Amino acid sequence: MNRSVLAVWRQVLAVKAFTVVLGAGAAITAMLPNAAVAQASAPPIRLIVGYPAGGPVDGAARLIAPALSRELGAPVVVENRPGANATLAGDLVAKAGSDATVLWFAASPTVTISPNVMRKMSFDPMRDLRPLAPVVSYYNVLVINRDLPFKGFNDLIAYARANPGKVTFGSAGIGGSNHLAAELLAVKTNTKMVHVPYKGNAPAMTDVIGGQLTMMFDIISTALPQITSGRVRAIAVSSPSRNRSLPEVPTLIEAGVPGFDVGGWMAIYGPPAMADAAAQRVTDATQRVLAQAEIRNRLEELGFTLWTGDGVTLTKRAVAERAMWATVTQGIVID
Repeated sequence: MNRSVLAVWRQVLAVKAFTVVLGAGAAITAMLPNAAVAQASAPPIRLIVGYPAGGPVDGAARLIAPALSRELGAPVVVENRPGANATLAGDLVAKAGSDATVLWFAASPTVTISPNVMRKMSFDPMRDLRPLAPVVSYYNVLVINRDLPFKGFNDLIAYARANPGKVTFGSAGIGGSNHLAAELLAVKTNTKMVHVPYKGNAPAMTDVIGGQLTMMFDIISTALPQITSGRVRAIAVSSPSRNRSLPEVPTLIEAGVPGFDVGGWMAIYGPPAMADAAAQRVTDATQRVLAQAEIRNRLEELGFTLWTGDGVTLTKRAVAERAMWATVTQGIVID
């Protein structure tokens, strides 16, 4: 066989081999689950978080995002847009029109507190967003410097009453939920305490550990490492019942502060013109995610309480809490 004929046969064999490879690829694709194929072709969904990576809101969003992706058949990508009390994230979604690929993973202070304290807010969470699904409720734990002589909450309050202005408390900033929880505690216990605002919970916690501050409220999930390591002492939780992660720590109601049920929540919102069908898909998918034992257990281990429902459930709570915080925040203004 001469060289020219041999070259032709090599080309024929190469084409056949390529055809076999293509056929195998098509066969493999056909065997993939429909959801995986759909997910590969579906546009990604941006889950916007108004806080930096590594915080409790970001952590909860990243925990549910993979499961939500599977339920929706599309990639769900967490995107951090911190700033302006998390209103930058909410504003982005409020201006997304009907784009169902842009969702807001919101924490309640931006919905219920910020409208009461911010002098200028670029959107109204009640008017300019579509409520889709609750995710979790969360509560704070009151922690104090470990070297203080107080045996518990009642000793702290007795000292605060006898020494007005000597008890200091830190917060993530003016108008934050842990700032207002402490202000409400001062009102309910008839004490005078001094607020020291920080740019975030972490630096405030550092100063409680170091003894520069007496105390602070912090979200249970983020305070747990400091409590379990013994760097701070937990003396009360702000929930109506004891928290699974801190079963030995009494509630403030048990400690003698009637009706002290102060917490927050996280939920998913969509853009205002989001189509009904798309909105229902997200609501249903979120409910299925929260029904998964692995997700539920992990969230509870972090100190969260599952809160399920739909947009109506979410709106009712948001409206009630916004009205409640309006009475607490009188005189507090953030430019």
